[in-house]
Amino acid sequence: MRAAAVAVAITVGLAACGEVAPPIRLDEVWPTAPHGYEAVTDAWTRDAQLHGQYQETLDLRATFKSPDWRAAHAERVADQRGLEGAAREPIIAQAKADMAGPYEFELMFTTWDRRENDLDRGANSVWRVMLVDDQGHEIAPLLIKRDRRPLYTIRAEFPAMGDFATAYIAQFPRTQPVLGPNVHTLRLRLSGERGGVELIWAVP
Repeated sequence: MRAAAVAVAITVGLAACGEVAPPIRLDEVWPTAPHGYEAVTDAWTRDAQLHGQYQETLDLRATFKSPDWRAAHAERVADQRGLEGAAREPIIAQAKADMAGPYEFELMFTTWDRRENDLDRGANSVWRVMLVDDQGHEIAPLLIKRDRRPLYTIRAEFPAMGDFATAYIAQFPRTQPVLGPNVHTLRLRLSGERGGVELIWAVP
C-alpha cells in the first residue's frame, strides 16, 4: 500500500476561556510580564493527524517549551506553592536555566496500532523525529523519553493530552540557533514508512 502523504498542521488554537495570549515570537527574550498559563500553553501547542486507508494512523500534539511558556509555567508553579516576593525568584531562575539548556517539547502521541507508539526507542523506533530550523536544517533529538508522571498530572499541565495518548519529553541540542530575532518558522517533523506529519510554529 502506498505510504500516506505528509500532513501539515499550522493552525493556532485559542484558549476556550480567559486570557488569550499574544501572537507567538521565535526569539530568546524572556518576557517581563508573562501571560496566563492556559492561554500560553494553548498558543504554543500544535497538532496533526495522519490517516491511513481505513482509519487514523496517528495523532501528534506537541507543546514547545519556549521562553514564554517557561515563564508562564514558572509563575503558575510559584502561585500553586503560594510563594510571594523573593521566594518566587528561585523558581524563575530555574526556568531560565532550563530554557538555556536543550530545546524541549512535550509530545502527546497516539497511534492506532499501540506497537507503533515507540518514540522512546531511539534509532529502533518506527518513527523519525526531527526539529527543523528556519533554514530547513534538520536537528536530531538528544533524547526522547516517556513522561512517566501520572496521567492526571500531565493533563493538568498539558490539556491537549488525549485519553489514549502517550506523553514523551523530547530534547534537541543547541548545535545551531533555532530561535532568534529574525526567525520566522520552527517545525517538528515526524515521519515513517506510513507517511508523516509536520507541526509548524510560525510568526504571524
